[in-house]
Amino acid sequence: MRFIERPFCERLGTPFARDPGEGAVSPEAIADPPRFERMRAALLYDEAAGRMASALKYGDRGELAPLMAGWMGRAGAELLIDADCVLPVPLHRFRLLRRRFNQSAELARRIAKADGRPYRPLALVRTRHTRRQVGLGSTQRRDNVRGAFLVPEKHRAAIRDKRVLLVDDVFTTGATIDAATLALLRGGAKAVDVLVFARVAGPS
Repeated sequence: MRFIERPFCERLGTPFARDPGEGAVSPEAIADPPRFERMRAALLYDEAAGRMASALKYGDRGELAPLMAGWMGRAGAELLIDADCVLPVPLHRFRLLRRRFNQSAELARRIAKADGRPYRPLALVRTRHTRRQVGLGSTQRRDNVRGAFLVPEKHRAAIRDKRVLLVDDVFTTGATIDAATLALLRGGAKAVDVLVFARVAGPS
């Protein structure tokens, strides 16, 4: 397990090989700033982290959720201090019926409860049944999830002018997080931070 510790990019959470000083931002974040404000991840994505994420997601290994959520809460402590509410990246209802379990929602619920933050699982919905992102290239991933998320009108008050903490299991190209963040901002959120279990290493 490769836990992510400082020094890392303050925007993307990607670790630096050398310490560039407090508050440093990676060239990647400067060249292509994300829609979200800050991201934190507990682990770098490798074979071990991937096995854990897959076991929770597809293997009915719900007993892993408390451990994973605990690591995420530690990694995202500074985000939780500022968060007005916590919500997960949602699954489309067809996929949820088939899988019976949204791993991001389980992690987000535990993180919110442990930190005493409001949990808002209905504030963001996936309106299109998209293809699985696995195996798609970066451009294909973005096209696949473009416009796939929406803040329902009746739930907009829950996030209006709020700093939202968006929770997911794994961050790869960022296409899903980008689309979800855009929907939250359009839905009235003041700002979005992101917390994930594992993320791929960036070029920084």
